[in-house]
Amino acid sequence: MGTTGDDIATTPVDRAIERLRTIYRGWGRDTTVAQMRSDWDAAFADGSVPVTCEPVSAGGVDGEWLVPSGAPRDKAVLYFHGGGFRIGSVASHRDLAARIADASGCRMLSINYRLAPEHRFPAALDDALIAYRHLRDLGLRPADIAFAGDSAGGNLVLAAMLAARDRGLPLPAAGALISPWTDLTASGASYESRAEADPIHQRAMILALAKTYLGKDGDPRNPLASPLYADLAGLPPLLVQVGDRETVRDDSTELVAKAKAAGGDVELQVWDGMIHVFQMFPEIPQAREAIASLAVFLRNHLHIGHERAPQ
Repeated sequence: MGTTGDDIATTPVDRAIERLRTIYRGWGRDTTVAQMRSDWDAAFADGSVPVTCEPVSAGGVDGEWLVPSGAPRDKAVLYFHGGGFRIGSVASHRDLAARIADASGCRMLSINYRLAPEHRFPAALDDALIAYRHLRDLGLRPADIAFAGDSAGGNLVLAAMLAARDRGLPLPAAGALISPWTDLTASGASYESRAEADPIHQRAMILALAKTYLGKDGDPRNPLASPLYADLAGLPPLLVQVGDRETVRDDSTELVAKAKAAGGDVELQVWDGMIHVFQMFPEIPQAREAIASLAVFLRNHLHIGHERAPQ
């Protein structure tokens, strides 16, 4: 990476890291969860992607439609934001979701699932399934719906698919996962091998978030909480993107290996030099490339024919 010590950050990734560190430096022991959520939303509120935002109640779950010009009405992507199940919202992830929607030419439903510690597992998963049912109730076929999500939202992509499969519900056409958090035990070797390279996410922090989500007596190996430990047979095609600098890299690589062993159609993209959910930072050239790749995947599986250039 380009800078050390007191040097001014010079690369787009350096500048993204500094943006993140500025947020975290403002938090202390006395910072409330509500303040953290507000700060996170404010930090990522800017965005200028040309989509229409329409607030919606998705079966009682608060959310919004992000609709690019000319998007077909009979297709949809259901988006789950990241934030460790503790922070994040449709507001903090509006720009990222909008850029994916615009690049893919598909409507996107982004939801505010319930967060911990007020609402522990499986509240977020329940809300994800309610939103999926809402789309089907609107008349959309499962084959015309895809799931997408980042970090904890990537966890929900998998957990919602697994829960739907186990309940005998029809599965969506595909799932796009950005830096998914799949192992709440944080047991991957990358938690040590990438500890120095990852500027933010360390194992102690990940375990604390997991405990907040699961509660004191929750089982981090519950397959609907940690999809890495699930039977991954029978899932739709998946695209998994992860940065090589991430401590949670192995949450992706190990998941893909297990899914392929179970007969799954899974593509893994490991992006050299990239940080956790680097796609949130449009100033990073690789973010645009990654979103373009996600868009191709979504268009292919939702059979959306027209080409669109990412913003």
